[in-house]
Amino acid sequence: MEGSAAASTSRLPSSIVLSPRILSSFKPSKVFKGHNAKDTSYTSLDFDDSGGYLVTSAEDETMQLFDARTGQHVTSVPSKKYGTHLARFTHTKSTMIHASTKENDDIRYCKLDDKSYIRYFKGHTKRVVSMQMSPMDDTFLSGATDDTVRMWDLRTPSAQGLLNVAGHPCVAYDPSGAVFAVVLNLRSTVMLYDVKNFDKQPFLTTHIEDPVLSVRTFPARIPVYTSVSFSNDGKWLLVGTSGDVHYVLDSFDGTVMARLELPLESIATGLERAVTKPYDRPMEPAAGLSSEELSWSPDARYIVAGAIDGRIHIWDFAPPPSEAPADRPPPGSTCTLHPVASLDGHAGGPARAVAFNPRAAMLASAGRELALWLPDFKEAGLVKDEGADVTPQT
Repeated sequence: MEGSAAASTSRLPSSIVLSPRILSSFKPSKVFKGHNAKDTSYTSLDFDDSGGYLVTSAEDETMQLFDARTGQHVTSVPSKKYGTHLARFTHTKSTMIHASTKENDDIRYCKLDDKSYIRYFKGHTKRVVSMQMSPMDDTFLSGATDDTVRMWDLRTPSAQGLLNVAGHPCVAYDPSGAVFAVVLNLRSTVMLYDVKNFDKQPFLTTHIEDPVLSVRTFPARIPVYTSVSFSNDGKWLLVGTSGDVHYVLDSFDGTVMARLELPLESIATGLERAVTKPYDRPMEPAAGLSSEELSWSPDARYIVAGAIDGRIHIWDFAPPPSEAPADRPPPGSTCTLHPVASLDGHAGGPARAVAFNPRAAMLASAGRELALWLPDFKEAGLVKDEGADVTPQT
């Protein structure tokens, strides 16, 4: 994974429109090794609002800050006493929040410059498995295996709202910050709430039905739901699982629009396989290492996922009608989409976390090492020989 994806030309496009060809050309431009302890992996990635910085958490109980623009490591923030997972920037590049993995299940608010803690958010009694900052203000959501979802404000240590739920809850805000989603494994439930009516019933409740899995096995082997995220245009809801399939729902009525998986003859992807060797599917569905391996592209068209074997798979979920293949199945619960590109990522796997830069054509992925990916401009057809015209591809 060594090497640079930059083209040797002085004429590079100032902006590009992502396409399958461009995404297929992505290559690691920078690989970071040695910032986490040997034989440990990164567990989460998060870009700040500007896309200029990236923060990680890892199994070795440290968080790392990287400058995404220069490709430089900035600082290391240890959390040996409490452990760390789900490191998330607030709306400044100098502060973040993270979940604990030992001692207790508090969420911690940290200053990156002097590595001091501003505040602890107490309330959860079991491990926090999902967390997201509001895109609009200083509130954030957390979901934990204590069967609760809590809403917090950075300015106060007490929860501002509490939902009692049943199951492994995944949470996400929509781009407006006015709506949030909760996904539960109990009955494959998806619920949408109005932030202003946090303590009221959800305004939409639906259940993910997968007739394809019902045909393959009886009873159907339902994977563990481990993540949820809205597309940047707010139209779609991506529900990730630890198994070999992920789902895209219409965020307005909750209907399943597509299933994302590899062709049946391909190597499987699910991170639940990390609990068995050599990556066999466990008898019972399990979360495994899953939760951070899925990401929307900023244009809400593509979905990127890490896999147990270290590869990075890319699905073209929302192509314009003029670019959609003639044999593309109609939207619905049986619409199965296969990747338009697969990148050789982390040798030996797994590719445990992926994140698209919100402001640039850059992808971050992490396993036992961290990689920043950029398009190869020549391979993508964005530049010709030096002195030739630049012709962006769409």
